[in-house]
Amino acid sequence: MPATDLALLKQAAREAGAIATRYFDTPARTWEKPNGGGPVTEADIEVNTMLARDLQQARPGYGWLSEETVDTPDRLGTTHQFIIDPLDGTRAFLEGSKDWAHSLAICENGRITTAVVYLPLRKLMFTAMAGGGAHLNGQTIRASTRTDLDGATVLAARPSFDGHHWKGGTAPPVVRSFRSSLAYRLCLVAQGQVDAMLTLRATWEWDIAAGALIVAEGGGMATTQRGGALGFNNPHPQVDGVVAAGGVHGGLLGCLA
Repeated sequence: MPATDLALLKQAAREAGAIATRYFDTPARTWEKPNGGGPVTEADIEVNTMLARDLQQARPGYGWLSEETVDTPDRLGTTHQFIIDPLDGTRAFLEGSKDWAHSLAICENGRITTAVVYLPLRKLMFTAMAGGGAHLNGQTIRASTRTDLDGATVLAARPSFDGHHWKGGTAPPVVRSFRSSLAYRLCLVAQGQVDAMLTLRATWEWDIAAGALIVAEGGGMATTQRGGALGFNNPHPQVDGVVAAGGVHGGLLGCLA
C-alpha cells in the first residue's frame, strides 16, 4: 500500500490511464445519462470500478464521491473523502481528442489536501499537496503573473462569454479558447500556459476538486464566480461556478455582472 495519499493517487491515476487507453479510438459502448447529463462510456465505468475498489481498500475510512457512483450521505460523516472524476472530458475522448483526464482528489474537512490530474495520452501528470506546491511530471509549475486583461488568454465554453454575464453587456477583450476537460483547463492555468479559465454554471465538485488545489499551489486563485472560497464535500456536491487565474483573477471577477 502506498505510504502517502499522493503516492496512492498517482498509482491509481496511472492504472486508470492504462484502462482508458485500451478503449480510446475504439467503438466503446456509449450511452447518455438521464436529464441531459452527457455521455458516459464503458471506459468511464471500468475506471470508476477500479478506483472505487482500490482506493477505498487502501483508505477504508475515507468517504467516496465520484461522478460515476450513486451518491449517498455516508461521506458526510467522514473527515476525509475521495473526490473523483474517472474520466473528465468524455466528449473529447469520444471525438478522438487527447484532452481528457483522470481527476483524483482527497478532501479533509471541506478543503482539498491532495490532487492528481493525469492525461495519459499527453503523458502529463499534474500533482499537488496542500502547502507543497504544484508540479507537472515532477517539475514545479507556476501560474501567470500577467495582470492586464486585454489580450489575456481565457479558457471557457462559448456561453460563458454571452453578454448577460458581463458588466456593460460585453465580455472583456480576451483571447478565447477551450478544452473539454475542466480539470485540464485548471491545470493549464496552474502551469501558466493560459491566464485564466472560467465556468459560469453550477459545477460538480469532481470536475474541479483536484484542479483547484493545483491552481492554488501554483500561486493562482480558484474561487466561485462571485469570488467566494471553494468548499468541498457539500451535501449537494456542486459549487457556484469557478473562476481560476493568476494575476488577472481580480480583474476578471470585476468584469462579471
